[in-house]
Amino acid sequence: MFELHQLEQLIAVAECGTLSQAAGKLHISQPALSRSIQKLESELQAELFLRSKNKIELNDNGKLAVECARKVVGQAEDMVEQVRSYDRNQRTIFIGSCAPAPLWELSPVLSSLYPDKAISTEMKEPDQLLQGLMRSDYQIIILPEPVESDELYCTRWGEEHLMFSLPPAHPLSGSKALHLKDMDGETMLLFSRIGFWQRIPSEKMTSSHFLVQQNTYDFEELIRHSALPYFSSDLALKQQGPEPNRIFIPILDPEANITYYLAVKKQSRKKFSALFQRIRRSMDNDT
Repeated sequence: MFELHQLEQLIAVAECGTLSQAAGKLHISQPALSRSIQKLESELQAELFLRSKNKIELNDNGKLAVECARKVVGQAEDMVEQVRSYDRNQRTIFIGSCAPAPLWELSPVLSSLYPDKAISTEMKEPDQLLQGLMRSDYQIIILPEPVESDELYCTRWGEEHLMFSLPPAHPLSGSKALHLKDMDGETMLLFSRIGFWQRIPSEKMTSSHFLVQQNTYDFEELIRHSALPYFSSDLALKQQGPEPNRIFIPILDPEANITYYLAVKKQSRKKFSALFQRIRRSMDNDT
């Protein structure tokens, strides 16, 4: 019976048009490729090429064989990807989040509850997270609002409250709380990887000028050595601690005060029962 590499070689010949070019593409010698093609014809019991002294061309049998070969190779590639994806899912917990802060707590919790699993995380927009969960790209997603679906289980995960970080000399540093409009028009530092929070500067502070930083080290250095305002949050302060010579003022707008929700497919609820038990205990303690 023919082998998969023979079908790949047949496709290469069809695409390149000559044995010599196909051999170069496949990184094998032309005589070796010619023998392999002849063996394939023998196994199929059909000639696939019209041959002349200096030319080889697919006949009708060959054209049909190439069409079938593409389907078989495609199916084989799909099988490999599905098996590898299944294996990764067995060994890895894939998390998608709408923002960075929820991952700071969720990742270590999952590592402690499932020590035999690797944890993989990324940030996407909420609609992309939902699509990814339904495609099984993620096993867990974190959203800024609850989702209702017969296929999903959703539970509250936690909260995050944005703040303005101001230098003591700033005119508004004595405020107990601020609205976003109070700082609109200021020049501020902004870290690029903040997930869905990006909507606030782009939609609610359109008169401000933001110095966007891609690199964490550069952002932290500018915080330490400049008097420019920037966004922080209660979770960021809990995780990283406050910077010296900075005053942190809560933001009152509802857009700056978010409750996060964790969602999984209902069929995965039993798999993550230890996580949901931990969440319930945490919620009971809070009350």
